[in-house]
Amino acid sequence: MLGYTLSSLPQVLIDGVTIGFVYAAIALGYTMVYGVLQFINFAHSEIFAIGAFCGVESLIALNGTGLLARAGALGGFLYLGLALLIGMAASGGMAVLVERVAYRPLRHSPTLVALISAIGLSFALQDLIRLTESLTTGQFFRVMPTFGVFDARLTLFRLGPRVIDIQVKSVVVIVAAMVMLVALNYLVGATKVGKAIRAVAQDKDTAALMGIDVNLMISLTFLVGGALGGAAGVLYALKFTRIDPFVGFMPGIKAFAAAVLGGIGNLTGALLGGMFLGMIESFAGAYLGTYTMGTFGAEYKDMLAFVILILVIVFRPNGLLGEQVAQKA
Repeated sequence: MLGYTLSSLPQVLIDGVTIGFVYAAIALGYTMVYGVLQFINFAHSEIFAIGAFCGVESLIALNGTGLLARAGALGGFLYLGLALLIGMAASGGMAVLVERVAYRPLRHSPTLVALISAIGLSFALQDLIRLTESLTTGQFFRVMPTFGVFDARLTLFRLGPRVIDIQVKSVVVIVAAMVMLVALNYLVGATKVGKAIRAVAQDKDTAALMGIDVNLMISLTFLVGGALGGAAGVLYALKFTRIDPFVGFMPGIKAFAAAVLGGIGNLTGALLGGMFLGMIESFAGAYLGTYTMGTFGAEYKDMLAFVILILVIVFRPNGLLGEQVAQKA
């Protein structure tokens, strides 16, 4: 048992890092909106799904023209970059529309009212995706086309007779998520727009008196958070291949748990929580069945996100990085 654990550990860590970055990218959308408006945008998981569908549909359309089949390594990356931009634009635009239609009129209402609106909107967006796919394709699930070199495996090192490798698509997910995290941290921490967003998060009335357009900054927050969710959706589709209208539910719940774990409202906390949850899921998927003698299988790994969420709420409701830092994000 120990030999199996040690031999498979590098691959488990690689898988944990990959899915952890996906959760972190989704969690950023939750944490940005909470940092500014102090409420949970439960429709963010469907924003994620819209980005995934738009990105995959654009690649399916390109595949229909034969362009993907003729794409080499460089062409594959260019087409994936195009799909990411389309997914980000669609999700960012939808997030802004959601804020304008469903949240802004309720901004001065009790938080519970906005929460109910978010949950209702989540179901409405799910049905919108189902309706659109039903009318245009006649099926509810879509499969990411195979193209480029994304399914190839890169050898990292050898551990005795065992080869430790990583899929190119996993490297793409990690690099793209890291670029997004760095860019977002720069935007929030080192630009005038970021300072304006933080000022609105601290005190909307004072920010307005200082000449900051509060509505514009909130719309920008939704735009950036939605675009990150859309990019995460395309990366998720690249990694797991198949998507359906409910694809955002489970990753959204896990990303929400990651945001709460790290300290919701805190960007660094979202990264920390996403990585922690990705590792827990990867370890549970690989070892839970082995160490429980088959009593619990890998299918129980999803349950851990909810267990962690409950434990954090009970014992440390402000998350790992605490309340004071969270409110300043």
